[in-house]
Amino acid sequence: MKHVSFDDLEKEWLKDPEFVKELAKLEPEYQLARSLINARIKKNLTQTQIAKKAKTDQATISRLESGVSKPSISLLQKVAAALGARLSIRFEI
Repeated sequence: MKHVSFDDLEKEWLKDPEFVKELAKLEPEYQLARSLINARIKKNLTQTQIAKKAKTDQATISRLESGVSKPSISLLQKVAAALGARLSIRFEI
């Protein structure tokens, strides 16, 4: 069995227009996850610390950081406040 690296797989997948289309649908969740992780690291906080400040649980923060949840604006506002950050949501045309 031949070993195939992830980079090689990704290059092959990105040739498929349907894959690229589906990947683009996930971009907002990944942007949110990256943004949250970067802010948390910059503030030197744990998921548990953010959760406590946002009055939620660590599992909720973990789901946000994994990019698999569909959070409410209210939750995002609480997390932003816990980070001492400003929440910004925009439409790009």
